[in-house]
Amino acid sequence: MTAAARQRRGAVQLIAAMGLSGTLGVFVLESGASSFNVVFFRCLFGALALAAYCLFRGYLKNTRLTRGTLALAALGGVFIVFNWVLLFDAYSRTSISVATVVYHTQPFYVVLLGALLFKERLDRYRAGWIAAAFAGVVLVADLPGADLGGSEGYLLGVGEALVAALFYAFATVIAKRLTTLRPEVTALVQVLVGIPLLLPFTRLGDTAGLDARWGWLVGLGVIHTCVMYILLYSSYQKLATDRIAVLSFVYPAVAILVDLTVYGHRIDALQALGVVLIAAAALAVNLGRLPLPPGGRRRTAGEAGPTAPPKAEAVRR
Repeated sequence: MTAAARQRRGAVQLIAAMGLSGTLGVFVLESGASSFNVVFFRCLFGALALAAYCLFRGYLKNTRLTRGTLALAALGGVFIVFNWVLLFDAYSRTSISVATVVYHTQPFYVVLLGALLFKERLDRYRAGWIAAAFAGVVLVADLPGADLGGSEGYLLGVGEALVAALFYAFATVIAKRLTTLRPEVTALVQVLVGIPLLLPFTRLGDTAGLDARWGWLVGLGVIHTCVMYILLYSSYQKLATDRIAVLSFVYPAVAILVDLTVYGHRIDALQALGVVLIAAAALAVNLGRLPLPPGGRRRTAGEAGPTAPPKAEAVRR
């Protein structure tokens, strides 16, 4: 396979994965289950599907797991699982569009955590983009004009999406320390951790009335956990970071379109401006391209002094 063909295949795989991510909210809401129940069964069915895939590919013969890497992967699993719980609850309190776009502040948290935990330099240009992104969050959430009293839990839902993004950022920082493990094995450990972790919060009795809605829960485990992760990991091996950063915006775009088509939720002009702010900021932070300084040429993150932007990680939606 030529390099060009390899990149085209990687782009198709990533677009497919991001497209699946955009339909996640529909599966969650149509299941009719609580967020804890949804995540529990996502972990259960996802673990079964990932274990079968890893067994078939021979990834379980030599996992390279040690006590240290197992502990890190398990800790990452804790953040991933509760990230899902919060995000899924945010869908019902706000909307799929609002929750997804607010959740897309994940890259900024990764940069901020790098500065706080690992003393990575945060220059004023990148800090400016991060500030612009959170201004975009205010617009997307429509906080200035939202009838918070008339929409029960709306503000709480926005907060849940923000905290979910923070938990994802912690999981991303941890994943960067697991370079010796195959990502599929790491994902398997994480969903396995979620099963006993969420069992005390899961109301199994509520599943008696789900009937045909079981298909949505199975889909979350098989399609949105196993298949989507495989597509993501395959694409990341073929694409450069800049292509990944750009194509990742297929996810919120599809989520907004699906929310409009299925539930009739549309964003207004100010919210659209917020989406543009977040997208532009995320691209600037991920690509390391910063605004033109007055009277000068474009400076890159490398010229400004800090470490390179974090390499794109698997989007553990």
